[in-house]
Amino acid sequence: MNVSDFDFHLPEELIAQHPLAQRDASRLMVLHRGTQVIEHRHFYDLPEYLRSGDVLVLNNTRVIPARLLGEKTQGGARMEILLLKRWERDIWEVLLKPAKRLRLGQSVDFGGGILQGELVDILPNGNRILHFSYRGVFEAVLDQLGQMPLPPYITETLADSERYQTVYAKERGSAAAPTAGLHFTPELLAALRERGIEVLEILLHVGLGTFRPVQVENIHEHVMHSEYYQMDEETAARLNRAKAEKRRIIAVGTTVTRTLETIAAPDGRMKAQEGWTDIFIYPGYTFQAVDGLITNFHFPKSTLIMLVSAFAGRTFTLQAYEKAIGKGYRFFSFGDAMFIV
Repeated sequence: MNVSDFDFHLPEELIAQHPLAQRDASRLMVLHRGTQVIEHRHFYDLPEYLRSGDVLVLNNTRVIPARLLGEKTQGGARMEILLLKRWERDIWEVLLKPAKRLRLGQSVDFGGGILQGELVDILPNGNRILHFSYRGVFEAVLDQLGQMPLPPYITETLADSERYQTVYAKERGSAAAPTAGLHFTPELLAALRERGIEVLEILLHVGLGTFRPVQVENIHEHVMHSEYYQMDEETAARLNRAKAEKRRIIAVGTTVTRTLETIAAPDGRMKAQEGWTDIFIYPGYTFQAVDGLITNFHFPKSTLIMLVSAFAGRTFTLQAYEKAIGKGYRFFSFGDAMFIV
């Protein structure tokens, strides 16, 4: 299976540059896998497609202000870093620009001495390892100096940084938002609970690997990035109960899907655990946990559209994308949504 099998032409004007005024006013394309029927609705219509007893699983990660602008302490050259992954308390894997300007043992200064990062290692993939020193508490320093790390395809300034957070974001640690969840409002979640839908939360800290293109033609040769996940005992027990009672589990986003499928045993049962997952889901994969998927519209040739194709079928998925482009759906992080059931 080749990466070109997941290609399509996307007009640039369909890349959403800003969120809608109302989160749940986005359009919702509903894909029925069994009948191959496609419906065009709005996200606030979602309750019509869920039934009492369904389990909606959310990713409660929170995006950190991971973009830092500073100066090289030797010479004053301007530097930019993006925090990717925390290895230890003050040691982070980062994306550094311009990477070649900073040598091992050299440092970058942020905020006039408030925060400094020393380059201690260079990874095979080109990412850098920085050891930070600072005054006070790191999270407070980051809130003071950092900026929201919007995806590279968003060129407009975000007026309200909370619009790149879900309304249920709690656990700090992501370099990107789990964007399928951006459509939910507190009122919509309350309405779903009133209809008997069980709402559960798990955690996966989203890394920037989600935006990186597949560099090989044969997708079986692609190496996935790893991301930290966590599920507690109560959530695992409630998911197992739902499975035993043959109730549907609906994943909000590819991050939730990857987490649930990482944890699920061959019989679909789950247990409390945490760790790092690099699961790569593409057509031919047998889903053990997920019965429905809410997701946004993704990049051509990305691992995300491969996951969606694994769930809905490649041909059906590409047909849906063709219809979305024809009807002017908005794509990517601040774009419209799809519900596959």
